[in-house]
Formats: sequence, C-alpha cells, structure tokens
Amino acid sequence: MNNKINNVAVVGGTHGNELAGIYLVNYWRDNEPNFLIRNSFNTQTLLANTKAISNNKRYYDCDLNRQFSSESLANMTLSNYEQSRAKVINQQLGPKGNAKTDLVIDLHNTTSNMGPTLLVPQQGEFYDLLSIYIRHIMPEVIVYLDEEHKSNDEHHLLCTLGKRGVIVEVGPVSQGVLKHEVNEQMAKMTATILDFVDLYNADNLPELPKSTEAFRYLECLTLPVNEHNQRIGMVHKNIEGNDFKALNPGDPVFALFDGTEILYQGAQTVYPTFINEAAYYDNNLAMSLCEKVLINNPRG
Repeated sequence: MNNKINNVAVVGGTHGNELAGIYLVNYWRDNEPNFLIRNSFNTQTLLANTKAISNNKRYYDCDLNRQFSSESLANMTLSNYEQSRAKVINQQLGPKGNAKTDLVIDLHNTTSNMGPTLLVPQQGEFYDLLSIYIRHIMPEVIVYLDEEHKSNDEHHLLCTLGKRGVIVEVGPVSQGVLKHEVNEQMAKMTATILDFVDLYNADNLPELPKSTEAFRYLECLTLPVNEHNQRIGMVHKNIEGNDFKALNPGDPVFALFDGTEILYQGAQTVYPTFINEAAYYDNNLAMSLCEKVLINNPRG
C-alpha cells in the first residue's frame, strides 16, 4: 500500500438522526471549507444517507453502516434503499479493495457516555501512529479497536471503503438532537486527524509517546429476555453511564423487573462501552465488552 494519503473523505449522516456530523459537514462545505484543507491532500465531503437525514431517522429500510462488506456490495439482490445507496457510495469512494479514497473519516454520535472516541477497524502502522498522536493532542479521546482483526473485505462499515478508514464517535447525545459540547469535540477530533495526515504525509510527526492505552472489542451482551424474546430487565444502574470503566466478575450488570440482579459471569475484568445505546435496542444489544490494551509506537 502506498503510504501517501492523497484523497480524504469526511462523511456525515451515515445515520440520519446523528446530527453533529450532518451539521458539521454542511457547515464546513458551505461556510468554512478551509477547515478541511491541508497542503498534502484533497478532501471531499459526503452526506451518506440522504433519505434518512430527510426523515430524521437512523435509517430508512436498514442500517447503512452494515452494508459495506465486499460480499454485500457484490450481491445485487440486496436492493432496498440503504443496500442500493451503499453500492452508489462504493463507486464514489471505493470501490472497496481498490479505492480511489485513501482515508474515510465517518462522523457518528452515540447515546452512550463514551465521550470523544476514535473507532479503529484495522491494524497497521498508520492506525497505531494516529491513535498515539490523537491521544497525545487530545488526552480525553478513547481509542476503541473495533474488530480490527477482521479483513477489510469482511468489515461492513462505511469507513472501510477507503484504503484506510476510521470512525469519530462522540456522545452522549440523544438521537435527533444537537449538543454543543459534542459538536465541539467532533470538530476538534476531525481537525486533529486531518493535521495528523498532513504530518504523516510529510514524514514530520512530532516526537510521540512510546505507547498509548486503548480498548479492544471482545463481545456483546444482550438484554435479558424471556422465551418470547420480551425484555425482562435492563442495564443495571451501576453500569449505566460508565463506559470504559472496569466491570469485574461478580459485579451486577443487569436488573430484572422483579428486582433480581444479574451478575457478570466472566472470568476477567472487562470494560463495557456502547452501554444502553438507544440505536441497538432493535437487536436487544445492551453493551459491548472490551479488554484494555496498549498500542506501541511502531517507530519507537
């Protein structure tokens, strides 16, 4: 892979009710294009799910951010609105596996208390250096390694259309709502990534720490349900809002409606995130569990 990044895409509105990225992309495009400009690469913007944006909904037919595996893109029988839209975006930013776009930055909101989070779906020197750099500049950022062991072909995320891709995920904020702090954090993270790319292209990165902390995805927990798939409980109050905080074996993780506590049965300390994410209720997903890891500076 050519290390030089010549073309960057900044994407908002992959989910139509995550407003920060939508409004920021519109504002930068129409009022402050210099925000996105750097000397060493070209930047384009894209609003991904225009029909969902118009309806202030996460999606129209199905989740657009689950349609970008190579298999799904090649399957012409997948033809509802989002499935068709994914194929159009693939031609615009990709095609996947031979992309004209060197880096895709996809902007997202979450209802979970994740703060500013960088989701990294792939492994490699670029991602390691970016993770260390962004936490060096913005120590409040969490780096979340999201199934980065998977091949790019397998990944279903929009950002994996590019030769490289990341997600900027900021919360908490309610669906369909703008929040000042969230917009500020998203804008700062986006600018920091663009600054990094410019420095990376020039081989002019500053001296960076030897390592930085990150969280690697392990598995999901689902809400407790009965034999009819009806929910019989909820996320425990001790967990709620505590994204990336330690969950130990024997700690309560769910509270049933009858007052019973469900304890975490794992063998090791884990770190939940996407806790009680509103968008995941259609699948009864309660949280993702992570392990804490170190990312080492590949350049020492």
